[in-house]
Amino acid sequence: MPETLEIRPTGPIRGSVRPPGSKSITNRALLCAALAEGHSALLGALDSEDTRVMVAALKQLGVAVAHDPASAAIEVRGCGGRIPSKEAELFVANSGTTIRFLTAALAACRGRFRLSGTPRMHERPLGDLLDAIAQLGGTVRSERGDGCPPVVVEAAGLPGGRARVAGSISSQYLSGLLMAAPCAEGTVELCVAGELVSKPYVVMTLAVMEAFGVRVTHEELGRFVIAPQRYRGCRYAIEPDASAASYFFAAAAITGGEVTVAGLSSQSLQGDVAFVECLRAMGCRVACGADAVTVAGGPLRGIEVDMNAISDTVQTLAAVALFAEGPTRICNVAHVRHKETDRIAALAAELRKLGATIGEYEDGLAVTPGPLRGADIDTYDDHRMAMSLALVGLRVPGVVIHDPGCTAKTYPAFFDDLERLSAGSRVAEDRGGPV
Repeated sequence: MPETLEIRPTGPIRGSVRPPGSKSITNRALLCAALAEGHSALLGALDSEDTRVMVAALKQLGVAVAHDPASAAIEVRGCGGRIPSKEAELFVANSGTTIRFLTAALAACRGRFRLSGTPRMHERPLGDLLDAIAQLGGTVRSERGDGCPPVVVEAAGLPGGRARVAGSISSQYLSGLLMAAPCAEGTVELCVAGELVSKPYVVMTLAVMEAFGVRVTHEELGRFVIAPQRYRGCRYAIEPDASAASYFFAAAAITGGEVTVAGLSSQSLQGDVAFVECLRAMGCRVACGADAVTVAGGPLRGIEVDMNAISDTVQTLAAVALFAEGPTRICNVAHVRHKETDRIAALAAELRKLGATIGEYEDGLAVTPGPLRGADIDTYDDHRMAMSLALVGLRVPGVVIHDPGCTAKTYPAFFDDLERLSAGSRVAEDRGGPV
């Protein structure tokens, strides 16, 4: 990718697209397959920086993994709950799922493991996860003593027992512990302390675990009981990424076009498919089929919305809000300040460059559209900043995305797919035909 990329305006976008596999599901399935007894085939798997980091780490740990990006397939020979390597130095880049899932899983194994990442990863909190592992009898420490990576796992098996897990920063702590728990020596009981953010991701975790043969007893996502069990290898199909789909749904909303995303439905494992309900509330038409979701744009109006359950689409909705009548208020997403960047602060800064009036709050922001203008958009090494704010350029000339290559974290071909989807409308517009 070039260092900068200018987005060309287009007419109403009409077409269909199938995003690559879900990053969240791919990394969960990879871990369950690695811990399983027997062979697994993951179909439709995502090939991105985050999934490559997980694959590379599993290989370092002695798990047999064969990845064929061309066919979107990953073959895994499971280790039966016992990681072969007894020592490893693992680099996880800025992949939150990789470090949180592996830290918990390795605590249930035996050996000494160190996990480190990018400078931003070393600022992302892990203390609540480390505390919960300690309550279960594991030994994991933050190397610098600040509750952040690098982390060192001194593993001698996980006795089990009861642990309280903070839910307010990231649901990935709970998901990591859930996936590790079947490998503990005794029954594990996990109780969520405080509000659990991003609940659909925990539901996703439970569904992936069940597909690999593990059952979890739970009470309204507040208390979970997991007996010692073995994952079983299986053939597992991965849905297209619903977070990635949000950008194309938003493109339809912003340009007044119509876009169909194949491979998703209202019954998706991924909570982010509910993003289309935000667009419906703003004035779009939404149709959900058995294997596709279609969004058609219309006159947009601002809304007030709690996005706690679908917080990975906050930036996408903020981009759409620039083209609505009246302000949009997004709330209950304070935890996104601990993502690849402080997403609330970063959004506020970049949306102001584009001409919007922004109210920034601890748990969200208010977007009041103003006369929009082109701007150079900083992306903060955050894939979602790049993909969401690129959409503004479909209507506003002069939007330039800095470091577009950061989208490789979850969607390396994003700009290619966006160009293919919008090219027909742009050609029609250039020729003076209907758009």
